[in-house]
Amino acid sequence: MSPRQRDPATRAELIEISARLLAEEGPESMSSRRIAKKAGTSTMAVYTHFGSMSGLVREMVHEGFGRLAAAFDRIEWSDDAIADLALIGRIYRSTAVANAHLYSVMFGDRTLAGFELSEEDRQYGRFNLIPVVETTARCIQSGRFRDEDALLVAHHMWLAMHGGVTLELGGYLIDPCDADTCFESQTVSLMVGAGDTLEAAQASVRESAERFARDFGDGAAGRASAEPEAAGEGLDGDDGRRERTPSESR
Repeated sequence: MSPRQRDPATRAELIEISARLLAEEGPESMSSRRIAKKAGTSTMAVYTHFGSMSGLVREMVHEGFGRLAAAFDRIEWSDDAIADLALIGRIYRSTAVANAHLYSVMFGDRTLAGFELSEEDRQYGRFNLIPVVETTARCIQSGRFRDEDALLVAHHMWLAMHGGVTLELGGYLIDPCDADTCFESQTVSLMVGAGDTLEAAQASVRESAERFARDFGDGAAGRASAEPEAAGEGLDGDDGRRERTPSESR
């Protein structure tokens, strides 16, 4: 008997359905039978593609980070590194809000089907920090940030953005300190705290808002790829997925 063929389209659909069920009905909906029924296939398909339900959840984690990487890929890098860094923050926030069901699984806040993040999974997520570090280095090189360790400063940015998004998704940010107000103020404060002037930081953050509305107003934080084959390749962890970095695009 020949080995069972793995259809990339089925694989991508199973992940998408699982993510949607998690969002709409919670972790109790995550059963192989329920997922297979939604996909119009058999429960065997889940095990053929992922080996186990835990394997499926791992691919959901990779899908979430793949969506973030795909959104970062679309950035058109500019001469204003501060505006670029603020734009990265906007994309991080919008991707998390659009994929809240995946976000908690990606960062280990929710355990499903016995799945726990491995160091390999975390490294998969850390890959998305590369453009943050590179852009932070450009901010330092431009003289607008103090001459400090770009990696450490980038982590400060990540910590702040992640914390803000977590509070937003939890529904904690309300008027007069709603999520939008806090994000704009925090982003300016982060730039100033790293060494920029208040006036310059405010101008760059405003520019990033205009660019985000222009370039990412089409739901860019959705699926990592519209093509099932491409989605399947990305989900397998192909690091070639991110085509452009700040240093390559200038």
